[in-house]
Amino acid sequence: MFRRREPVPFAFIAEADKFRSNVTPPPRERATAGQIVGRTLIGLTVVAGLVGSLLFGMPAMSPDQSPARTQQSEAADGR
Repeated sequence: MFRRREPVPFAFIAEADKFRSNVTPPPRERATAGQIVGRTLIGLTVVAGLVGSLLFGMPAMSPDQSPARTQQSEAADGR
């Protein structure tokens, strides 16, 4: 199929780059004290959870230096 080669004026696209709006967006709403406290508490809860998981998880992940007693079955004792 053949394409039709027609000149298309793209001047409106070039002008769109230079366009500046004279309408300013509304100012952002300030967070209330309750929202700030809530976000702080959520952040502290997340951090406390991570620290707690590290505190409880590190002993489980560390290899035992000297096992107190190895488990053996009674059949290995020779009766």
